[in-house]
Amino acid sequence: MKQLTVVKIGGNIVDRPTDLEEFLKQLSKESGPRVLVHGGGAMASDLSSKIGLKVNMQDGRRVTDMDTLKLVTMVYAGWINKSIVALLQKFGTNAIGLSGADGDIVPATRRSPYPIDFGFVGDVNPEDINLPLLESLLGRGITPVFCAITHDRNGSLLNTNADTMASSLAIALSRDYSTKLVYCFEKEGVLSNPEDDSSVIPLITRGSFESLKESKVVSGGMLPKLETAFAAIENGVSEVYIKHALNLNNNKGTILRP
Repeated sequence: MKQLTVVKIGGNIVDRPTDLEEFLKQLSKESGPRVLVHGGGAMASDLSSKIGLKVNMQDGRRVTDMDTLKLVTMVYAGWINKSIVALLQKFGTNAIGLSGADGDIVPATRRSPYPIDFGFVGDVNPEDINLPLLESLLGRGITPVFCAITHDRNGSLLNTNADTMASSLAIALSRDYSTKLVYCFEKEGVLSNPEDDSSVIPLITRGSFESLKESKVVSGGMLPKLETAFAAIENGVSEVYIKHALNLNNNKGTILRP
């Protein structure tokens, strides 16, 4: 099967122009077809603070009311998405910026309000992803760049966790490609001590993840990231890595195995 890489880039790197540019330069050197999913939570939170819109997080994920949905759509699908596409063009990678609503490429279902009401938040079923359209773009040498805004096929946009979106895209594409999923952010990998960048855990299995979670070595926003990573491994994705964005082209970081 042909090799394909799905990369998710986290919000803090997105907010650092020099690091973002270097990351995208590295991405442009990756061989084979690529799909990029980006966050932007740090920029959205900063803008929310400036306009007096309270940020509400539950279990490491953003609660999205209507005002927040409007803001994150403007930030994610607008400025960040198009800025990334422009930089990729600079480095010779022909890219197209997309939300899940474009081409009905990533529909989602609004999450149940029980036990926590996350508001306008969508969950993606990999079976619903529009693979023919996605693979048509890839077959033309175009790199899709996804923000994590989806839609419910009833006219409403939804905010979807970017890690979940990357995992779902990787699972869907693994039907036709040997797919690698890479989560990139500002840390060196999964750390046993969040304050010590040298404390990278090089390998995490499903069993060791449960132990790390129980002992609270891993907590907060890292928990849903790892859950989506293992969902990918358990549903056809061949390799998953968590690493610093500037290490995209090397073997540093944390690898996840069943």
